[in-house]
Amino acid sequence: MKNTYYLLKNGELRRKDNNLIVKACDGSEKVIPIETVKEIYIMGEVNVNSKLMTFLSQNSIILHFFNYYGFYSGSYYPKEKLVSGSLLVKQVEHYRSKEKRVELAREVLKSASYNIKRNLRYYNERGRDLEDEIKTIKNLRKHLDRQNEINELMGVEGNIREGYYRAWNKIVNQDINFEKRVKHPPDNMINSLLSYVNSLVYTTVLSEIYHTQLNPTISFLHEPSTKRFSLSLDIAEIFKPILGERMIFSLLNKNMINEDSFEKEMNSLYLKDSARKVILQKYDSRLKQRIRHKVLKKNVSYRYLIRLECYKIIKHILGEKNYEGFKIWW
Repeated sequence: MKNTYYLLKNGELRRKDNNLIVKACDGSEKVIPIETVKEIYIMGEVNVNSKLMTFLSQNSIILHFFNYYGFYSGSYYPKEKLVSGSLLVKQVEHYRSKEKRVELAREVLKSASYNIKRNLRYYNERGRDLEDEIKTIKNLRKHLDRQNEINELMGVEGNIREGYYRAWNKIVNQDINFEKRVKHPPDNMINSLLSYVNSLVYTTVLSEIYHTQLNPTISFLHEPSTKRFSLSLDIAEIFKPILGERMIFSLLNKNMINEDSFEKEMNSLYLKDSARKVILQKYDSRLKQRIRHKVLKKNVSYRYLIRLECYKIIKHILGEKNYEGFKIWW
């Protein structure tokens, strides 16, 4: 079974024979057999070399890099082995056709907003009085079917997110005045958590796209651009509520993350290494959690749900089956 490895300590990562060697600054070493590696997150200052990168590329292993403050820096995306020229052409066609692009973008947002609504309903049923917020989002979702431009869809998505975020002060037990999303830099505990956790979801989606024939730079909701894998941003919208945001609520309400988990620098708030470790353990566990799939009639992991989403998009692009985005059914 392959695993995700998170390197939080400073040190060195190198190849030795057919294994990876992780050497920390304190001199300790760990041997990792290459066949057990799914992907690697580098979150400390770790030295790597071209010999290692070639080895990782040969084994189709992605490296995700995070900086000192826990912000995502980029990914080493090995040469793709699952390539399909015909799929690439059709993926581009769906981007260039306004009608086809809007159709996919709309379905992404309908799924994402449905999952947001389910999060609110979950906490409403546990006594948080979120009826007004649920009603607002329910009404906003109806507007998605009326929009025929990407910027109009994004505008509705922004309003849905705004209403959703307002509800967080009722969901979270801790005294955090969360008014709006602030990214650069995050100014309070929730914004700092969101920045970190959203990066984890984004990189997980990117890793799953890599194992399909989809091109990660051609997207439908977000504008394709240089320096980013915009299709990951599209698909991550669907899974952020269930993978990331429910986890944030749980971490805060169980007091696993609190004021002591952060350090302040100027007007910014950053997660301490110990807090990042808590989050990574929880996140990794969440990805491995298995549920009974109502269509496949078998148990699948949350991570595999993302892969399935990629396959559904491929079928839509090839004209085999209309895309229907993932919606929580339990």
